[in-house]
Amino acid sequence: MLGRNLPPWRGGLALALSLLMMIASGDAGARSRPEVRELNPQIEAAIAKVKPALVRIRVVETDYSEGRETKSQAVGSGVIITRDGYLVTNHHVAGHAVRIFCTLWNREEIEAELVGTDALTDIAVLRLTPARPVEFKTASFGDSSKVQAGDYVLAMGSPMALSQSVTLGIISNPEMIMPRSGRGERAFRLDGEDVGSLVRWLGHDAAIYGGNSGGPLVNLRGEIIGINEISYGLGGAIPGNLARSVAEQIMAKGRVVRSWLGLDVQPRFKRSTEPHGVLISGVQAGSPADQAGFKPGDLLLRLGGAATDVRFDEQMPDFMLLATSLPLGQETRAVVKRNGKELTLRPVPIERGEVYPPQQELKAWGLTVRDLSRLLAQEMKRADPVGALVTSVRPGGPAGTAKPALQAKDVIVAVNDQPVRSTRDLVALTRKLTEGRTEPLPVMATFERRAARLLAMVRIGLDELKDPGLEVTKAWLPVETQVISREIARQLGQPALKGFYITRVYPGTTAEQAGLKAGDFITAVDGEKLSASDSEHEDELSALIRQYDVGQTVTLTIRRGQAEHKLPVSLARSPRLQREMRKYRNEDFEFTARDVSFFDVVEEQWSRDQLGVLVEEVKPGSWAELGSLFKGDLILEVAGQPVDKVDALRQELERAAARRDQVVRFKVLRGIHTTYLEIEPNWKN
Repeated sequence: MLGRNLPPWRGGLALALSLLMMIASGDAGARSRPEVRELNPQIEAAIAKVKPALVRIRVVETDYSEGRETKSQAVGSGVIITRDGYLVTNHHVAGHAVRIFCTLWNREEIEAELVGTDALTDIAVLRLTPARPVEFKTASFGDSSKVQAGDYVLAMGSPMALSQSVTLGIISNPEMIMPRSGRGERAFRLDGEDVGSLVRWLGHDAAIYGGNSGGPLVNLRGEIIGINEISYGLGGAIPGNLARSVAEQIMAKGRVVRSWLGLDVQPRFKRSTEPHGVLISGVQAGSPADQAGFKPGDLLLRLGGAATDVRFDEQMPDFMLLATSLPLGQETRAVVKRNGKELTLRPVPIERGEVYPPQQELKAWGLTVRDLSRLLAQEMKRADPVGALVTSVRPGGPAGTAKPALQAKDVIVAVNDQPVRSTRDLVALTRKLTEGRTEPLPVMATFERRAARLLAMVRIGLDELKDPGLEVTKAWLPVETQVISREIARQLGQPALKGFYITRVYPGTTAEQAGLKAGDFITAVDGEKLSASDSEHEDELSALIRQYDVGQTVTLTIRRGQAEHKLPVSLARSPRLQREMRKYRNEDFEFTARDVSFFDVVEEQWSRDQLGVLVEEVKPGSWAELGSLFKGDLILEVAGQPVDKVDALRQELERAAARRDQVVRFKVLRGIHTTYLEIEPNWKN
């Protein structure tokens, strides 16, 4: 269980900083125990030292499924480590963020940017970007290698998106590892990375909850000794020494550079008599280890001048840290034992890289794609990391309706015989082919599915919403009616009554002016009696009226109570139906709106001069949804400018996009309430 909160709490919860003391027994009276009372001065001093550096983090992050990039919000915690605003948190909190907002100890909110992230250790570094220069309060790292079981620790952060809080506990296990599953794999993976291969957690019983992720674990000297990450009954913190090392590399280079040999390793056999070494279980084909002559079954005794010793799982992170920190491109001396003899091998490490490169959405294809990393290509048994890997397909979209339809894990290698070596190639080709077009374009996609090479005709491009056009204008009686059924007629004591019952008279129309009222019964038109007596006859009146010309007067025979009246009514021009109104779809915010129809005004009981554009659809996981724009909202203004038709809405949103507005403000009418929405898009993509 990750210590992140999903979704964030709304409503501006602001609670005072509080100390919640907990010890291993969970005794509610722990704070009154003499040994804990004696710690109070140290606890208070440690809190005072770290509190100004605590940060509550709210992120808008991206996910990719069903061929779309979707947005969601999450919250976590962080701690400032430099005066110019660099802070540490977890990769799973901010590693996929496109907008980041940080709340400081004084409740001030400052936007931040993602400097770099490392899924393998679940560490990310952010940088606060205040509007004016600020010197921030910081917290310092202690030496996590000196932490021992029984040490008191404080878990600090923002659980459940609440204001900063502190819990007290003890170190339960300074070398906690993740148990292996039945398949022999550790259960905790992030973006394809086995976090436990490098991380040996500081296990502790200070209470942490969703939202605590990324917050510091602090000793009683007020030093950071860990970054809280997980909770499996016990909490788990990434050791501070490791977190600091990763953070320093990210601040210096924007990423963590690691070496790779291509070895699969495991602890020595249980009954092995060897005193030290690590067992090589596999060698990746074509890897530096393969080229240097390593073999499965070798016992690696020394690597780069350091002795290796992995008898237990708890020792594996030490070896992995050694193996991933070798000098790149330089020959490394390795000593292995094979068939009882020691051999010296000289591999040349190369850069490891990440397993899963970033994804992106290709709207024109209805796909999400990513590049192939070397590690991912090997896992897929591909000869090289060439092509654009499909990660998801939108049902009913261009790629999803092609024959054969593209699928997740397909690799696009060419379009119209033009090679595609990466997602950048695919994006560039797509832009070139679709630029200036308003209709989808058929293209030939070449893609590989496992060992097969397939072709598919894909109609790429976005269909623009077209004006639905007007239906043929007909004469119209401005009322709503229902058939007078036989059952209703009998209940009224008039079994011979046939025709239509008026349920609504549209205000301000010729029907209202003629004196028609809801509750009237229409029994004849120009002396021609109506025969409707069942729901299957519900079109009789409208069909009869359509035979007249607009503006022509008809005489309706009306039964009102026990009296019969003849009322002349001028027939109106039929208004545009809701399906005939012009629409606009915004691809940046992913919502669709249309002009307001006569029937909308009547149904919502708006004034006849009500202006605005009606929201018809909001895509899940879109910027519009994150900004709380709902289906049925009436958009009145965008960026302070009135919006009366979809053309005005299009114009204002295009202007906002051109300006790259950080916040686009909508004024909407929702029911009887008017509200302002602030949508905060990420224009970088």
